[in-house]
Amino acid sequence: MGAVGLLYVGAVLFINGLMLLGKVEARAAGIFNLFVGALQVITPTLLIVFNPGDPATLLNASGLYLFGFTYLYVGINLLGGFDSTGVGYFSLFVAIMALGYSYANFQLLGDPAFGVIWLYWSFLWALFFVLLGLKNTRITRYTGWVAAIQGWVTAAIPAFLTLTGYWVSGTLTAIVLAVFGVVVFAVLWPLTRGGEPAGETSGTQEPTRLEERTHRFRRT
Repeated sequence: MGAVGLLYVGAVLFINGLMLLGKVEARAAGIFNLFVGALQVITPTLLIVFNPGDPATLLNASGLYLFGFTYLYVGINLLGGFDSTGVGYFSLFVAIMALGYSYANFQLLGDPAFGVIWLYWSFLWALFFVLLGLKNTRITRYTGWVAAIQGWVTAAIPAFLTLTGYWVSGTLTAIVLAVFGVVVFAVLWPLTRGGEPAGETSGTQEPTRLEERTHRFRRT
């Protein structure tokens, strides 16, 4: 059941990445965030109810709530036209907690591949904090590309391979994921710098393209 939820985490990260890149309208993304957020709250709740004495299951289930609450928060924000600061600072909390879950996967669960994947997620949620909490819109395109790529690499592909019995969470997989992430996200940085909003500071200028992208439905 965890793999099923992870599959749709991949979908929503991909959609949210495309939204930040201006390819998906904010309200459409908001509705899908609510769907996946609800799934990622129901799934860990069921896992906890039916496995109350399994510490590993409880640990994994507790991490799923971080995603569920993020997507519910994002969906409500997009549909309600609220300020993004709350989502941004919650993303900081998730980014910090993800480091702990990475350590737990490496040291307690013996799952190095997902130890690396949690580092991916920590990096992405840290970007969400800078973008939405600190309102540094200069990283909008970069964050969009990182989210879209991570949707496939950290969620959709591992989930599908797990469901089909082909996922191998060993040291080799962890190394491949680590090298891929460092190389791809480093190369993306200079490639996505052009075309970002310039001369904007946190909360002091005219509404940014990000604000327009996520809140423009308020004018409809």
